[in-house]
Amino acid sequence: MKATGIVRRIDDLGRIVIPKEIRRTLRIREADPVEIFTDKDGQVILRKYSPMGELKEFARQYAESLYRVSGHPALIADRESFLVGTGNYRSYAGKRLSHRLEEKCIKREPCFATREDSYFIPITEEEGDYFHEAIAPIICQGDLVGCVILVEDDKRTKMGEVEQKLVLSAADFLGRQMEE
Repeated sequence: MKATGIVRRIDDLGRIVIPKEIRRTLRIREADPVEIFTDKDGQVILRKYSPMGELKEFARQYAESLYRVSGHPALIADRESFLVGTGNYRSYAGKRLSHRLEEKCIKREPCFATREDSYFIPITEEEGDYFHEAIAPIICQGDLVGCVILVEDDKRTKMGEVEQKLVLSAADFLGRQMEE
């Protein structure tokens, strides 16, 4: 664990203010859920809560199924990072989403684009090798919880209406699974 050197007092209602610098670094926004853990040494550990994290194994199986059916690598993410990836994108698990992708998802807008389009969104801050993307936000009980992405590395293989419907359907299904 890394010490920050910041000390805060607990107020009369038992609250602690998480410093702005830490909230910015961890991308914690107002109203974001935070999990609280304790260990055997009496330490209290706060971690940003990801409801999608509870469905990680299910999301992995669903992404593998999308990959087999569509032939396109599939990725499933929570609001900040990828939970699973398939094909050449397995290594994306744990990587952060690009700020532009986060913003697009916050607006709850799907995106279907090729690299030449002005509205093409890199899915990570590093430049990827893919040329086409289909992205749909996952909404659960009115809240954004993540997104489903299909990508295509081959410049000649275009994505169309089928891929759009696949990611929209997958996002809707995963959102409904989380409601149960």
